[in-house]
This record gives sequence, structure tokens and C-alpha cells, in this order.
Amino acid sequence: MAGEKPIDSEQRLLELKEFLSFHDELYYKKAQPEISDQQYDRLKRELIDLESKTDFTKRLSNQDVSQSEIFHSNNFPMVGDDRLEGFASHRHMVSMLSLDNTYDEAEFFDFDARLRRIFGTKDLPYVVEPKIDGVAVSLTYENGRLTSAATRGNGIEGDVITQNILHAQGLQRTIDSPTLPEIIEVRGEIFMRNSEFVRINSLREELDLPSYANPRNLAAGTVKLLDPMEARSRKLEIVVYGLGGCLPSDYFVNQSSFHDAIRNWRLPVVEFLKSVSSAREAWSAILELDELRHQYEYPTDGAVIKLDSFSMQRRAGQTAKSPRWAIAFKFESERQETYLEEITVQVGRTGVITPVAHLKPIQLAGTVVSRASLHNADEIHRKDIRIGDVVVVEKAGEIIPQVIEVVRSKRLESSLPYEFPVKCPKCQTLLTRQEGESAWKCPNQGCPDQVKGRLKYFASRGCMDIENLGEAVIDQLVDRGLVRSIPELYCLGIDQVLQLDGFAQKSADNLIDSIEKSKTNEFWRLICGLGIKHVGTSAAKELAKRFPSLETIAQSTEEDFLSMDGIGQIMAESIVGFFKEVDNGIVPSELADLGLNCQRTTTALPVSILTDKIFVLSGTLESMTREKAQGKIEKLGGKVSGSVSKKTDFLVAGPGAGSKLRKAEMLGIQVLGEKDFIALLEQK
Repeated sequence: MAGEKPIDSEQRLLELKEFLSFHDELYYKKAQPEISDQQYDRLKRELIDLESKTDFTKRLSNQDVSQSEIFHSNNFPMVGDDRLEGFASHRHMVSMLSLDNTYDEAEFFDFDARLRRIFGTKDLPYVVEPKIDGVAVSLTYENGRLTSAATRGNGIEGDVITQNILHAQGLQRTIDSPTLPEIIEVRGEIFMRNSEFVRINSLREELDLPSYANPRNLAAGTVKLLDPMEARSRKLEIVVYGLGGCLPSDYFVNQSSFHDAIRNWRLPVVEFLKSVSSAREAWSAILELDELRHQYEYPTDGAVIKLDSFSMQRRAGQTAKSPRWAIAFKFESERQETYLEEITVQVGRTGVITPVAHLKPIQLAGTVVSRASLHNADEIHRKDIRIGDVVVVEKAGEIIPQVIEVVRSKRLESSLPYEFPVKCPKCQTLLTRQEGESAWKCPNQGCPDQVKGRLKYFASRGCMDIENLGEAVIDQLVDRGLVRSIPELYCLGIDQVLQLDGFAQKSADNLIDSIEKSKTNEFWRLICGLGIKHVGTSAAKELAKRFPSLETIAQSTEEDFLSMDGIGQIMAESIVGFFKEVDNGIVPSELADLGLNCQRTTTALPVSILTDKIFVLSGTLESMTREKAQGKIEKLGGKVSGSVSKKTDFLVAGPGAGSKLRKAEMLGIQVLGEKDFIALLEQK
């Protein structure tokens, strides 16, 4: 029939809607996106183009509307819904919209042209801000007091996440100012610095847990943790940049004056803000930001351009999903094509099999990249990644290299699909995979690579901190059959150590002494070093405080653990399951018989000038690691926090101290240099 769309277009339209809805679920609710922002945006734009061919668009052909408005009108949700069960709901005073975005210079100037036609002017005033890649948040203050923090949700209602972000660096619970709106919604972003992202992923690797793909996913997962204790163990930060609802409604005249106000209220603001008088000046600011963003310590994936005047914003209006007076210009991630030369698999200490891409080396975002994680077998299958392919590689959050896609047009005719191994590459045991999990595992706990992984974790600085027992030494001990478990490490003799390459009498004595010395370590270090899945430093310290001995922990039930703050169902099941597993080689009585400290000390902490004082450490210390500094503080009755607040007593600042130092100075908190800190410790 005349006027009907081709069947293939209709089919593609349905496929795109289904596909994008699926990926919205992954992005907003699970914080586990499987495609890049650019891939998602390209598919969304394809859907817009298909929708633009409908009769609806033809009826609007004489009206001044954007493609995104056509998209909105066809009832496809551009604002994803991030709400989850288990969280209370909060209704926003003013809808929390999602910005239209573009990667194209011409489209940005089209955005300006549409607005200039509305106002009939040659140029318009804008503000340009960085688009920080985090989680949108709305803070409500009533008479200067924070009453709620909520996610965007569906734009109308969001999840209340107040308890999970109270520790966020920069968050103010109260605003101290003589002139404040009665009620104000301040919009901003929860994000995580690259260094914290690397720290947490390193801890997860030590616990043999899957790594987060980028800082945004980690921040999103953190704010939606049902356990606020776990959320507080991760360093979140917040920045504010936008106005939601406000009573009285005419309190601010423009975006620039709003930024001046929140800066005076000591709320954390963006470090790049340009007020400009035309789109051409705005474009210059965008290019400037694109250069500067590589110096920032947090992920910035674009620039946000807004009409400065609030009265102009109201006149420009909005669609159901996005304001017409603002747009996000997204920066292209740096990508390179290269050859995938080989795929190998690594065996983690819990048996998880991780495939790794070996690439022809390329220069990417300032570093040489030759390897990239392929995550799991499902990821390889979904992207149909094959040895010999030309692949596109980018750094997620400009940190972790990952294979984005295969360049199919450059694939060799002789290429074959990659076959994931069915046996462990180290011990040849058949791999297994539990229903609902993506990871294949080697079930043999005696697998040499698993033994090496457990010993390396046990001896690491954050656990038993055994000097002279590095990766190369452990590899030799296991490969030569001298050590096959943690208890066997403490049965090691000097004659056995002398068999190792690179060891003479003195170095062998030093290693034996270090192993012997570790027997007297604090109880929590032993708990942590056992490598119980999901049990890191914080949980180990809590278990050491709660239970008198390792034997008691081994005999406790899930209910015993669930009664503790900071331990949920998954961790409780993991602890109980660990001690029921005979093959892990950990018998509490055996470790005690070997002389390890398997029980809580009953010695009371000394009363000192540090008792109950709260310290924050920032920057680099020359005479000791942060871990040792924290240990010294805790031994003297003090506490260490990850963020500066009004409750902080001392900030210990070394070279490289940044925003924490500025905030401490602003709050009048005593700042100690390294010499002053050491002197304070010696006063006791």
C-alpha cells in the first residue's frame, strides 16, 4: 500500500527498541553496560532517523523541532529508570531531565540556531561546564539542612541514597549562610576518582572478584549498595552544578549567579566554568575543555552547554525528557585499531578463568597498550572475537584497555571462532560453571596457579605483609613442590630455601625470619590473608573484634555473621562455606599449632592523646606507607577516615595532597606535615 514503511524498516525499528531497552536495564539498574556510550548513541540515533520517517514527523515538518523531540513523541524512554527495590522513593520538586547529546560540531551549532530563532537574536549567552561521567544526584536542602539525596530514577521519582553518600568527599550536610532559599534542590554528580577506581579494582582482583569496567559503573554500583557500611568503604565524591526546584522560585536570575552562590555556600563546584556570549565562544571553551580534561583525576566525557539566563531557559522550554536550552557535547574516546595476536587464559586464586587479549602494541591515551582483558567466555562469543582479528581498543575511563569491537571488514577468510578451553590450562582439570554465572572455574584447589595466587595474596602487604616472599619466590616454591598450602609455608626449612635460584645463606635466613615473624601479626591480618571470598580488610577487622578466635569463626553460623554491621547474606554464606570446604587446606587448629596468632588480643588499647581522634591521610609519606601510618594510629587508639569532615581532628598531608587539604584548611582542621605527625605519634 502507498505510504507504508518497508517491512524491513519496521522490523529494524522493533529490534532497536528492544535492544536499547535491554541496554538501558544494564546501564541504569545494574551498572554493568555491555556496549560503549558511543555505540549506544549511534544506535539511538539510528532509531531517531527511522522514527523521523513516520507520518507523525511529516505532520510536524513545518514546525521548528529537533530530532530528539520526534524521538520523545514516539514514546521511547530517553531517561532510563534507575530505581531498584529496597530503596525508598523521593519525588523531585522539578523533573530531573536527561540531556540531549551530540558528537558533531554542526549539530551543536544547529542547537544554537534553533534557540536564536526562538529569541530572534544574533548571539545568546551560555555557560560551558565539564560533563563528569558519574551518577546524577539531586540534593534537597530545607532551611540549609540536607533532607534527602536521590537518584534521577525515572525523572519524576528517584531512589533515596542519602545514607550511601553521606561520606562523599565535598558533601555538606548543612549550608551555613544568612540568606538561603527555604527549599532548594541542587543537582550534581556522584563520581569516583581514577585512583580510587584502581584501588578498588586491585582489591577485587586480590579477592578474585570481577573488576569494574570504569569509574562510572563503580560509582553507580556503590550508591545502590543495600549495605551503607560497604558503601562507606569506597571513596565517593560529589560535585554540584545545576538547579532543580527552589522556593522562592525567583531566587536566582541565571546559571552564573547560581554557581557563585553554591561556591559561597562551600558546596563542591566544577573546576571548569566558562560564561560566554555566543555559540562561537562556547565552541572555543569546548575545545579548551577537551584539552584540559586529560589533566583531571576523574572521568570527564564531554561538555555541557546551557543557556545562562533562567528566564530564557523557561521560555525555551523542554520536551517530556530533555530541556531545549541545554545540550551535551560528547568527546570521542581515544581508540586505535590493532591486531589481536593471541588469546591466553589466566587462572585466579579461586579458580576463575580470565581470558586475556595479546595485542600488537599501540600507543593509546599516553601509554603503550599490548594486553586487554576479555572478561569471560560470553564476552568473546557475543563480540565474536577471534585470533588474528583487527580489533578496536579503547581505555575505559582512560584507564583500563578493552576490546570494543571487531573490524569485520578486515577479517581474514581463514579465521575461525575462538574455542574457549574446556580444561584448566595449568592442571588439565575439566572447567565448571555454575548456573547464572558468567565465569568458568577450575574446581581443583590444588591447581598450581591457584596455590600461587592464594600464597601471593596471603603474603601481600594488606594481609600478612611477609617481607622477602615475593611473586618470583612463591612461583619457585610451588613449581618445585616445596609449598602447596598456607600451613606448609610455615614448615619450610632453610635447606629447602637454599635450593631456590638466587638464594644464599643470608637471603635464605631473611626469608625464614620474615615467615617466622609473621606468626605474631595481628589477628585480623590472618583472617584477611586466608582469602575468604568477599572478605577484605574492613570485614576482617570487624570479625577480629567480634570473635575471640579463628576456631570460633569457623564454627559460627550465617546468623552469627548477619547480626554484625557490614556483613550481608553473600559474605555470611561465603565465610561459612569457606570453613566447610575441606580442600582449601585451612584448619584453624593446625595454624594455631604452627604458632600463628589465631585469636583476638585482650590487651586494652593504651590511653593516649590519639585516643578516639579521627585522622585523614592525604598525599605521600616518605618514611612509611599509608598502611603503616594507619596501623600506628589505630594502635594508639585513634581512627582513620577516608574523607575530611567537621568531625576530623587531624589531616596528615604529604606531597600530592589535593582537595582534602583544601577542605581541611577551609574547615579549620589541624594539618600535620610528616615530621609533625611522627612527633605526635612519639608523644603517645
